[in-house]
Amino acid sequence: MPDYNLRPATKADVPDLFRLIQALAEYEKLSDAVTGNADLLEIHLFGDKPCAEAILVECDQKTVGFALFFQNFSTFLTKPGIYLEDIFVLPEYRRGGIGKAMLIHLAKLAKERGCGRLEWSVLDWNQPAIDFYEQLGAKVLPDWRTCRVTGDSIDRLADRN
Repeated sequence: MPDYNLRPATKADVPDLFRLIQALAEYEKLSDAVTGNADLLEIHLFGDKPCAEAILVECDQKTVGFALFFQNFSTFLTKPGIYLEDIFVLPEYRRGGIGKAMLIHLAKLAKERGCGRLEWSVLDWNQPAIDFYEQLGAKVLPDWRTCRVTGDSIDRLADRN
């Protein structure tokens, strides 16, 4: 595995980051779920009110991986946390320590920021990822399910009395 460089994303990286987001969606068989675009990504990462951060991995003068995350909060711990929305490495660059390096980087950020948690979700069919995360010390919580309200459902819920 060639050397790689891990660094925070910049505004100039948005096209590469969005390309990797599309590659992640394709890998997860969710390409039709990508309804956003690079312009929106730039606004939400680097606009007046940034709501997420990203780190990138470069290898062979190419952006080959990313982690996109944001701050959350634990009411029980009464501490902030980091929620990892997505982590992805192009298939041809896997098994070389890149994913592990990104998770270690995020754990260091969580520690520096006084966070009580670093957490993320994993698809139940992605056993290689589950095994990888467990090897790093993560617990896959069996009793929790993700709840999601999107699109028109947000509008209907917001309009209720």
